[in-house]
Amino acid sequence: MKCRMGIGMSIFLIAVGAILRFAVTATVSGIEITTVGTILMIVGIVGLLISLFFLAQTRRGVVVADPVVRERDPYV
Repeated sequence: MKCRMGIGMSIFLIAVGAILRFAVTATVSGIEITTVGTILMIVGIVGLLISLFFLAQTRRGVVVADPVVRERDPYV
């Protein structure tokens, strides 16, 4: 469940960062909005990679088949 929340938050950060980087043309004194957008996109991409790494780790595992149970041969 935590991985899904991490993936969702990462995609949200990437989207907000892209909007700030490419779509917002307003200016604010003391803050460069395009830089903030770039930072949010980078943080979102790093978070997405980390979440996918942990998701891949939790899905790895050894699958053991159920042992075959055979009836005993009464003639042995």
